[in-house]
Amino acid sequence: MSGGWNTIESDAGVFTYLLDNLGVKDVQFEELLTLEPEALEQLHPVYGVIFLFKYPTNEPYTSTDKPLDGTFDHDAAQDLFFAAQTIQNACGTQALLSVLLNKDRDGEVDIGAQLRDFKEFTMVLPPEFRGEALSNSELIRDVHNSFAKSSPFVDETQRNTSGETEDAFHFIAYTHVNGTLYELDGLQPAPISHGALPGSDPAEAFPRKVMEVLQRRIARYDLSEIRFNLMAMVRDLRLRAQEFGDAEMLAREEAKRRDWQFENALRRHNFVGFAAQVLKGVVGMKLKEGNGAYEKWIEEGKTRTRTRLEQRRKGGGGDDVDMAG
Repeated sequence: MSGGWNTIESDAGVFTYLLDNLGVKDVQFEELLTLEPEALEQLHPVYGVIFLFKYPTNEPYTSTDKPLDGTFDHDAAQDLFFAAQTIQNACGTQALLSVLLNKDRDGEVDIGAQLRDFKEFTMVLPPEFRGEALSNSELIRDVHNSFAKSSPFVDETQRNTSGETEDAFHFIAYTHVNGTLYELDGLQPAPISHGALPGSDPAEAFPRKVMEVLQRRIARYDLSEIRFNLMAMVRDLRLRAQEFGDAEMLAREEAKRRDWQFENALRRHNFVGFAAQVLKGVVGMKLKEGNGAYEKWIEEGKTRTRTRLEQRRKGGGGDDVDMAG
């Protein structure tokens, strides 16, 4: 394999344009801010959800016997797309594909020619070799890496050598196939079945059932742990707006797409060089002014900094802006 996989953000705009760049038609992601089933039902049809959570360190995560919730369905891997995760940092795109490649049946989703070829090639392989095929796919890896943040300071191939334990996070997928709710996690030995979906329409029962599973999962964490993210893979909401003749909704969705494009462009750009040139220009301008303008500028900056620190210590806050996060 040539090249590695970089980390990507759990962001609806990132995952939507990742889909687009892989050749998928009329599908997008929406971030969910609640575990209420109604929030998911409003997005019907929902193809599946992707859940990001802190990787647990106080208990075994994988088991060959029985998962913490649900049951392993080893036979299901022969009929649905399930791949073992064989490489670091690929779990976000792998979770996306775990939903997507199980939704091209009966024309439910148009996954595009290249992903269709990839699925046809890998479905004859066992899950561990599907994972290897995914890790070595130049198309998928290149699209994945195109959404990684640009940073001149962080080398993601280097591990932390300070001795401190860093929090690790993991993406997994939930979707329904043949009327059954499945949890698809490449770190587990098989798909995890959470049982049959009630009623005659699995798509209508999916939101309530999957939210129940997620609520049980989150309940296993300490109450102080709030670092979770949930995204739904749904039909392009612009199509719904067009079908209902909702001009306001269509304009809102088009504006959201433009915002996503702008944010994705910013993610790819390294602004350090730009900032350095701006700073050089400002310093050069002050030096050209002469008459001690540069020294006066520096002293004014020091004075403002001391004032802000004093206000912060007193609890006043002043006009200081918190740039953390």
